[in-house]
Amino acid sequence: MTHERERGGDARLRETTIAKRVVYQGNYLTFRIDAVRDSGGGEHERELVLHPGAVAIVPIDDDDVLLVRQWRHATGGPLLEIPAGTVDLLEDGTPEDPAVCAARELGEETGTQAARWRHLGVFWTAPGFTDEHMHLYLAQDLSPAPDGVGPEPDERLELVRMPWRDAVAAAERGEIEDAKSLVGLLQLARLADRGEL
Repeated sequence: MTHERERGGDARLRETTIAKRVVYQGNYLTFRIDAVRDSGGGEHERELVLHPGAVAIVPIDDDDVLLVRQWRHATGGPLLEIPAGTVDLLEDGTPEDPAVCAARELGEETGTQAARWRHLGVFWTAPGFTDEHMHLYLAQDLSPAPDGVGPEPDERLELVRMPWRDAVAAAERGEIEDAKSLVGLLQLARLADRGEL
């Protein structure tokens, strides 16, 4: 899904797409090359990874945050992250409700369900090359998920429970390197500072 928007007063920055060429269509990613024309008349190519969208969850259980350690092939090793996942596409090709996805991913990755949810915002994950939009949620009042809920067959996850203040400190020390996790944990710290946890 491509998100095109007019940002008022930025006509000199605008690029207009003049051609699109799909070079690969995967299970949920599309790789496309767009020819664009800038406001000065110059023409350029933009390589894009189109993504249906994703969710990330900061699950709080008392004073602990639930994290997952998993292998990330692109990094050549494991990362410690907040739970997350890609939204499914419905039969008509539209993305599912991110809140539905968040509840599913929390169950699959942590084995828990939440009684209280708060939508913390939406952000672009890497706007230099992808249109992936990520919804961030806070999940509280956790309890065990129904039996049979767990990771997908190709996922190997290790659940890590730690005091949320320790996780925020680890993020500040550079020990947590995953961008969505940094956003989520630092947002959590801001909520705590404002007394909103």
